[in-house]
Amino acid sequence: MYSIPYGHSTLEFDLLPDMRGAVVVSKTVPPIADVERAIDGALEAPIGAPPLEALVDSGSRVCIVFTDVTRPCPDHLLVPALLQRLARAGVRDENITLLCGIGMHRPSTLAEKVEKLGADLVGRYRVIDSEPQNDSALVDLGTTDDGIPVSVHRAAVEADLLVATGLVEPHQYAGYSGGRKTVAIGAAGEALIAATHGPAMVDHPGARLGRIDDNPFHRAVTEAARRAGLRFILNVVLDDGQQVVKVASGEPEAAFHELVRFARSIYEAPIPRQYDVAIGGVGFPKDANLYQASRAASYLFFAPSPVVRPGGYLIIPAQCQEGAGEGVGERRFLAAMRDAPTVRAVLEHARRHGYPPGQQRAFVMAKVLEQVKVVVVGSEHPDVVSACKMIPAETMEIALNLAVDDLGPGLDVLVVPHALLTLPIVQTEECGSRL
Repeated sequence: MYSIPYGHSTLEFDLLPDMRGAVVVSKTVPPIADVERAIDGALEAPIGAPPLEALVDSGSRVCIVFTDVTRPCPDHLLVPALLQRLARAGVRDENITLLCGIGMHRPSTLAEKVEKLGADLVGRYRVIDSEPQNDSALVDLGTTDDGIPVSVHRAAVEADLLVATGLVEPHQYAGYSGGRKTVAIGAAGEALIAATHGPAMVDHPGARLGRIDDNPFHRAVTEAARRAGLRFILNVVLDDGQQVVKVASGEPEAAFHELVRFARSIYEAPIPRQYDVAIGGVGFPKDANLYQASRAASYLFFAPSPVVRPGGYLIIPAQCQEGAGEGVGERRFLAAMRDAPTVRAVLEHARRHGYPPGQQRAFVMAKVLEQVKVVVVGSEHPDVVSACKMIPAETMEIALNLAVDDLGPGLDVLVVPHALLTLPIVQTEECGSRL
């Protein structure tokens, strides 16, 4: 019996009798028992920077950019710890802005702000969302050396001190998320998000999961965060159960690289070969919509080597109660996938004409679907799954039988319970297909 996250619960299933199964998970490390104490310790000893209190005075204007509801970052612990330090330095409440970096996702609701920060903080401080499509809310910061246009929310740029929380984990393009990305994408304008998620960037071999060196996406967001004035971060690494296993604070690049070193040690896991079928778990909050849940498929495909052979199957259990998703980016993803006659047409149109932010998920998934089939199990909106050229299946048994009907019996199956927090590394160069 196998178990995989599904919404707030788990989905248990057996493989078919003639299947050979294997499970890969990230390395187990003890979760931090007293997270608040660990956060305080990280703030007492920041990496490459003076303590937060030394960066402000009583008249300073401070902006803290925190993650939106699509990220399970424990901002309810991180943001209060930062605010306590600022209060000790005499920074007045009215000079502090808490900015939710939504990127191109939908605006956060009041309930989600309360969930992220707590009712006391939401009532006490100015809490706002970034506005990527509102030019009057953005500051133009020029272009990077690679020609990426940089614009960031005015509240962040005009602060005397810009701070960000974040979650360091494998990321499709950035290599690892967190650090600079909460500001450089979360609080950015649409032009910056469009350039960093465009077809040239997504097609670039350096913009890969787990890769920082020679990664143009990483280079762009690092420069954008610098231009915005990001001076201090407080970030965490989580385990498969979304428990904190590492905390660090300090100068954005130094603290980020320290956390990446730790993250690699737990998330990257060797597997002996490619498989016929891979089953990737997502769970809450990422499986609330297809835009986010489909990351499990693209992460397994865009690992340093694809986890499944060409022609294989990626099976993703996901509730998708929000359908494709409710934000601008999510709606663009749905439209691009639904309106194109074929997967190849999605790719050809994108490479010829480009696309707006959010639609990069369609481009990425088209690249996946060009090589393998993707089955989404247990979606509350199977029509949306079909419209996005993936295969809906009511149960795991149905999904597995689809693979057998197509590929034949005796399939090798890899189960990745936490596909967004496990980076399988194929140990052989065998990339052919038995199919």
